[in-house]
Amino acid sequence: MEIGLTTFAETYPDPETGETVSPGERLRQVVAEAELAEQVGLDVYGVGEHHRVDFGASAPAVALAAIASRTQRIRLTSAVTVLSSTDPVRAFQDFATLDLLSQGWAELMAGRGSFIESFPLFGYDLKDYDDLFAEKLDLLLALRDSERVTWSGRFRPALHDQAVYPRPGRPLPVWVAVGGNPESVVRAGLRGLPMALAIIGGQPRRFGPLADLHRKAVEQGGFAPQPVAVHAHGYVAGSSAEAEVDFYPSYAVAMTRLGAERGWGAMTPAAYRQMAGPEGSLVIGSPQQVAEKILLMKETIGIERFMLHISVGTLPHAKVLRAIERLGTEVAPLVRG
Repeated sequence: MEIGLTTFAETYPDPETGETVSPGERLRQVVAEAELAEQVGLDVYGVGEHHRVDFGASAPAVALAAIASRTQRIRLTSAVTVLSSTDPVRAFQDFATLDLLSQGWAELMAGRGSFIESFPLFGYDLKDYDDLFAEKLDLLLALRDSERVTWSGRFRPALHDQAVYPRPGRPLPVWVAVGGNPESVVRAGLRGLPMALAIIGGQPRRFGPLADLHRKAVEQGGFAPQPVAVHAHGYVAGSSAEAEVDFYPSYAVAMTRLGAERGWGAMTPAAYRQMAGPEGSLVIGSPQQVAEKILLMKETIGIERFMLHISVGTLPHAKVLRAIERLGTEVAPLVRG
């Protein structure tokens, strides 16, 4: 079982002071978080792509390259690269470069994106949301598999026996991240790609059938078994009470703001406690509680990787670092044992 972290370099206002950390300071914190993650024995660190004022990471490959200069053996992945609105050639080159810099620790996790800001920003039409991703994923895989590529599609100029450099030191690992769409799950499986499930609400055990669907599609496509991962919000503290005191205020700010955009209700203490319960989506509490919830996901979904997203709001950096330390030194041994 691989255990790691993801971040979007959130820059929400502090729930008590109203102050907002600068994007530059937040990105430097991200590098420090990844360094600590490696030091405490975690396996993977992911940086997501967003194009909003409240997220500092619009260029994950650049942030991951900074991390690569300070680490030696932790896997570095996007979480995710919004492939629908980027050029697959450039994405491949960015992560091939990262792979060379990190001496073989880079991954690219492709997704359709949970926000829509990148579509008008880069000149794409939302009505092509799914077609864009499917076509660009096919091109990305062609680039991964061959040094010279001949390809044509609807949304990008054709390539005619075009060589693309640099080449990574080994075939670039490509994952697909999904939020629960069965068609996306099948697409990943039929292409023989590992899959990451984003679980930010509901009961995690409900995602078990999607993991089964992915495994069946992988087999149908004639590929060897591929890993399944889960990405979930959460926090590791000394106890569930301490976790609520630390995590809830900033989490409520973030989720209430997002809820206002998407038509959800405001985050309340009652809703939080339900999500933090044994069957809820928040992976939060004491090290023992967090380990038990990860193991429940392993049992009910069949995951080979778990990625905890601590910085949903803007927690004090010292508390984030302490949670990372607990995840690596206390939770991970319990899970692996």
